[in-house]
Amino acid sequence: MDAILLQILNGLDKGSAYALIALGLTLIFGTLGVVNFAHGALFMIGAFCSVTLQKILTISTISIDETQKDFLGRPLEVKTPIVENWFGPEIGGLIIDWSVPLAILFAIPVMLVIGYVMERGLIKHFYKRPHADQILVTFGLAIVLQEVIKYFYGANPIPTPAPDAFRGSFDFGALLGLDTALAYPYWRLVYFAFSAVIIGAVFAFLQFTTFGMVVRAGMADRETVGLLGIDIDRRFTIMFGIAAAVAGLAGVMYAPINSPNYHMGMDFLVLSFVVVVVGGMGSLPGAVLAGFMLGILESFASMNEIKAILPGIDQIIIYVVAIIILLTRPRGLMGRKGVMEE
Repeated sequence: MDAILLQILNGLDKGSAYALIALGLTLIFGTLGVVNFAHGALFMIGAFCSVTLQKILTISTISIDETQKDFLGRPLEVKTPIVENWFGPEIGGLIIDWSVPLAILFAIPVMLVIGYVMERGLIKHFYKRPHADQILVTFGLAIVLQEVIKYFYGANPIPTPAPDAFRGSFDFGALLGLDTALAYPYWRLVYFAFSAVIIGAVFAFLQFTTFGMVVRAGMADRETVGLLGIDIDRRFTIMFGIAAAVAGLAGVMYAPINSPNYHMGMDFLVLSFVVVVVGGMGSLPGAVLAGFMLGILESFASMNEIKAILPGIDQIIIYVVAIIILLTRPRGLMGRKGVMEE
């Protein structure tokens, strides 16, 4: 029982990342009809927003402390973060400790601007081009962004710790009255809750706001909405920025789970596209459902008992499930008729 619960928790953790990235991918495809292979790079940039803010907050000034001496009797040089000079050691230290959650505020405008520039500067020229052309140009853009990050931040992963308050583990065993301890990291639970909030906010935005209703109408019939005098292209550009922000926020909060590195976007990109296809191209609920489902399946496939019977199954389980689903339901779990069927 405890092993099953642990794998479900691990699956929800992975599924949260898959669902958030796939949600952004589906938003872009559903509104603009663009297959965006640079979306994984947006996830990576979000993670490096956490790294960047941490580096900014830890910029230090050097002062001489006459009360401390080295072994030669000379005063020691002391490095003090600027935020501690500004706000004092207690508040300044707290700001540095909470750099990852604070990076959300930093990442939102950054990702919105990147999304806007990406859509207006490049992707708008490929709306009417074949999907193969879209894949090639966005994949090339992803490689460029990856190399830019590698140039400025290096090739090695950069540890980005969670706040001290969330560095421990929660004992689900005690909560459920199990005889054995079942510890699970607090930050992974925070990530799952954060993902649920973001997913809920996106669906609420599309469902209950006038802007979202117009966007959904445009997704269903773009020409008719345009004939009503609504600048649907402008709204779709804003949706591209929102989709970029969703991917970026997913990366920001994932940084303490998986230390940011320049190729993490590519690691998630392929899996996220499988998630989108399994859920159904253009289906937002399908993307979320498939993300969590495949995350849980991948988690169970990584169990030693399963790998002893089927070696390497954890590496291919998502693709096997995708093949089975697409053979039985070619449009995916919740795919719409006519999407990518021409």
